[in-house]
Amino acid sequence: MDSPDLPVVTPQPVATPSVRPAPAAPVPPVPPDEPDLSDPRLYVNRELSLLQFQWRVLDEARDPANPLLERVKFLAIVAANLDEFFMIRVAGLEQQIAAGVPEPSIDGLTPAEQLTAVRREALRLQQELARCLHEELVPPLAAAGIHLVDWPQLTEKQLAAARVWFDEMVFPVLTPLAFDPGRPFPHISNLSLNLAVLVRDGGVERFARIKVPDTLPRLVPIGRGARAEDGAAHPHAYVWLEQLVAANVDRLFPGLEIAGVHPFHVTRDAEMLIQEMEAADLLASVERGVRERRFGSVVRLVVTPGIPDAVRGLLVENLEVDPRDVYDVEAPLALSGLSALAGLDRPDLKFPAFVPAKPGRLSDQEEEEDVFAAIRRHDVLVHHPFHSFAPVVEFLRAAARDPHVLAIKQTLYRVGRNSPVVDALLRARQNGKEVAVLVELKARFDEESNIGWAKALEAEGVHVIYGLLGLKTHSKIALVVRSEGDRRALYVHLSTGNYNAVTATAYTDLGFFTADPDIGKDATQLFNYLTGYSRAATFRKLLVAPIDLREKLLALIEREIDHARAGRGGRLVFKVNALVEREMIAVLVRAARAGVDIDLLVRGVCCLRPGIPGVTDRIRVTSIVGRFLEHSRIFWFRNAGAEQVYLGSADLMHRNLARRVEVLFPVADPVLVRYLRDDVLETYLRDNVRARRMRPDGSYERLSPRPGEPAVDSQAELIARRGERRGI
Repeated sequence: MDSPDLPVVTPQPVATPSVRPAPAAPVPPVPPDEPDLSDPRLYVNRELSLLQFQWRVLDEARDPANPLLERVKFLAIVAANLDEFFMIRVAGLEQQIAAGVPEPSIDGLTPAEQLTAVRREALRLQQELARCLHEELVPPLAAAGIHLVDWPQLTEKQLAAARVWFDEMVFPVLTPLAFDPGRPFPHISNLSLNLAVLVRDGGVERFARIKVPDTLPRLVPIGRGARAEDGAAHPHAYVWLEQLVAANVDRLFPGLEIAGVHPFHVTRDAEMLIQEMEAADLLASVERGVRERRFGSVVRLVVTPGIPDAVRGLLVENLEVDPRDVYDVEAPLALSGLSALAGLDRPDLKFPAFVPAKPGRLSDQEEEEDVFAAIRRHDVLVHHPFHSFAPVVEFLRAAARDPHVLAIKQTLYRVGRNSPVVDALLRARQNGKEVAVLVELKARFDEESNIGWAKALEAEGVHVIYGLLGLKTHSKIALVVRSEGDRRALYVHLSTGNYNAVTATAYTDLGFFTADPDIGKDATQLFNYLTGYSRAATFRKLLVAPIDLREKLLALIEREIDHARAGRGGRLVFKVNALVEREMIAVLVRAARAGVDIDLLVRGVCCLRPGIPGVTDRIRVTSIVGRFLEHSRIFWFRNAGAEQVYLGSADLMHRNLARRVEVLFPVADPVLVRYLRDDVLETYLRDNVRARRMRPDGSYERLSPRPGEPAVDSQAELIARRGERRGI
């Protein structure tokens, strides 16, 4: 019996807000007859697409329908994302230009052309962040009793409280660094917020730098604010730390005249170069790379518009920054610091809390039945954050204490601090289990945390592997080997997301427990590939990069093309974080031209232009941006009614398919397939609240319900229905 087709939904767009990303250039016509799939007119620039995603996140900060502190958090997220964008993507473009690499991007732009476009759009985005804070967030925050007060507006009582705080908490931490013929220009660390101080000494003007301490709260509490509009008094009044330091800077230079104080923010190239083939010790190489990251070249200098030309020039010269990489933005700078407000105890200004459900197949297990018996009876699907992360932890804890468990093998990419997952692995080793863990040291910006966990695991006697030469291990897999009578049973957990209990409450991910013997054998073979010298060539059910994932995924798409050409209908729904890889885009374009209907749920970067008549008009690209970060990857194939679905860790990017160890795993249980199709993908496709539809020019429009059509917020609907599906 044919499976139901996922619907093709095209809700009406709302009016575009007045402040939007700059419209992309008009799309040149593409000949409809057999287009050249290398034609740059079919593609969107990767860097500009990533900036488009930041605009979509900023939309959530600007949306008054969102709770106020959540809007502040969205603004802080965009600021943090921009920091990373400059540290990695802009730094990469500048490296290409410096190396004389002329190779154009997928859309035909040279590195220099990309950098020019990126600079222009990034400036607009940074300026809009500042405008949004001052005009759209500060007034309603004040109305709610949360006052972000500029220094000149402080009351006498608040001034007194601020000065006491400065004397006791700030003054001892500050270190003014002079710059003169006897003292070199101080090192300005990555992402640091600084004050350029001009002092006069006997008519001579000198420069000094003060780093705003990142060990202190960015927002300094200064007592109660005014009453909120509802009459309630809330003790939430703050001044920015850099303003507090600037107002008291004379304390650091007694006897001198303060001629000016100007904030500036520095971003450095943070891409780590690891000479893996030359490194005798990968751990030592990564540790060295983390230290050297602080000294990368400056790729962005953010200043305020009033900074004197002489100070600007001094910073440009001594930081060796291209003047085109200096951005004028209204204070306060470094707005990622606003994330501190999210910790305020104001549930009335946040998304409503909810209790994650437990999957029915685990909740319904028989009295005293262990988790392994439940998994033997049925495969189990866990949908975070709507379902609790606790079953993942309990699976590992059960393995650690079960006397019949012989071994645990696991990959760790990002686990966070105070990890219950690592704690379970340590407990397993203490209980005499064989434990082998691949800790990916090269997980960007988590290197230090992972180095610490690797050392802690090694100290307990765990077999720790640091990763493979030339590859990042991005797959999420745990294998438990259990003695059951005269056989060795294999239990596997696979996931689209990290073994991180914190992000499991904020990212949408799918986890899968199975005792399928073929998947267990594949997992065993995969770990032999990761820990030994196995040259794995084929797997029974798993698709593994860089071994066979690309080829098998391409074959599955080609099969859908064959179905469409034979009149059996073709339908694909892919949910990924990014679509960049040229070969994957090309085969999707060919599939659309062959008659395959394609929905692509792409959260972030998408380099494919949909909707080009005769070429990609059967392809729809939708981005869901909301309360949770969409992180799950789902690949659904109609397959002429015999539908197939794969989940996994891989996005459609060259790095995922060729330079990382990734795993896609099949879900075959009809009940679970139905859940993924009807409850997950169909809900996303019906979204007309959080969904943005990509236009052929690479811009996005936010969708809204048609007249008489109910509003569908996919994430809110999944929260509401989290306990209904007892069969999964």
